[in-house]
Amino acid sequence: MKFNTKAIHAGQSPEPVSGAVMPPVFQTSTYVQEAPNKHKGYDYARVGNPTRTALEKLIAGLESADECACFASGCAAMDAIMKGLSPGDHVIATNDLYGGSYRLFTQVFKPFGIDFEFVDMTDPDNVRDAVTDKTRLIWIETPTNPLLRLVDIAEIASIAGEEIFTVVDNTFASPYLQRPLELGADVVMHSTTKYLGGHSDVIGGAVATSDASFMEKIRFQVKTSGGVPGPMDCYLTLRGIKTLHVRVQRATENAKVIAQWLAEHPEVGQVYYPGLPDHPQHELAKKQMDDFGAMVSFTLKDDSIDSASSFMSRTRIFALAESLGGVESLISQPASMTHGSIPKEVREKSGLKDSLIRLSVGIEEAEDLIEDLEQAF
Repeated sequence: MKFNTKAIHAGQSPEPVSGAVMPPVFQTSTYVQEAPNKHKGYDYARVGNPTRTALEKLIAGLESADECACFASGCAAMDAIMKGLSPGDHVIATNDLYGGSYRLFTQVFKPFGIDFEFVDMTDPDNVRDAVTDKTRLIWIETPTNPLLRLVDIAEIASIAGEEIFTVVDNTFASPYLQRPLELGADVVMHSTTKYLGGHSDVIGGAVATSDASFMEKIRFQVKTSGGVPGPMDCYLTLRGIKTLHVRVQRATENAKVIAQWLAEHPEVGQVYYPGLPDHPQHELAKKQMDDFGAMVSFTLKDDSIDSASSFMSRTRIFALAESLGGVESLISQPASMTHGSIPKEVREKSGLKDSLIRLSVGIEEAEDLIEDLEQAF
């Protein structure tokens, strides 16, 4: 199946008892067994739920993975991945990454003896130079949050070889635009809260892979740590994915127009968008992604935090809020919102200024969104 068909049908079939087209919400905590350990595939809802299974099969299909495990949030998904490591293990991570990832790595797992090294992955040689005999995992964000830098997934996977796992946070792109496993990565994770759910009404996470041994560790964390989504959360995410392709396509079309308009605006300093020809990794984006995505970041000519804050407070259609990937357009200041947990000196070293403005472009009319930004200027 082509992707647009997969988004609706991958891993899905009508519910066998009633013939329901959409998977029902199995609101139960436990399941009857014919005899001890003799059941219909489910024994306790922390371990598995049919609504969750339907979601996992759908995401696995979209990411060209054999299996997927869903979690209560993107952070819970990351937590499960990191728990597969041991004290003394070395992790190489993108230096420009989501603040919640940085917080989890440095404040939760580093104290337990996991060694993290943050490098600029736009140059694969930086990754190559960072690899040691203790490196067990390479954590990739591409496009990065919020500077929208591109990392060559295939090149990093070749550096990792067979001994080091490569994990790609595919939240910003979504599988509609980028499928890391097809490029050689071992594991892909999502905050399904964002583009997969798509309606800003549910929190969730997912880990997908075709590596059976890795998934065995993830399933162990599902059962043991229990950071799982409820059936209604799974149902809402399932429903959201059915329109993933049309939502992301429309949002991306809007983002291209807005990014070009911002690049020509006299009040704008710099625009960060892979679809612009002057973006440093524009050619890589064309090679690695099916399109350029709906996230746009920029600075003002008056590159002060006060000017940026004033600008963001004046938008009317763009809602000043955290998160991204919903049908509605959002505007945020990463330094004080999504990336506030990263120390200022670390943010600035990676190029993230306090005055940077990040847009999650939605599916409204592009003309209305531009008018909203213009009146804010």
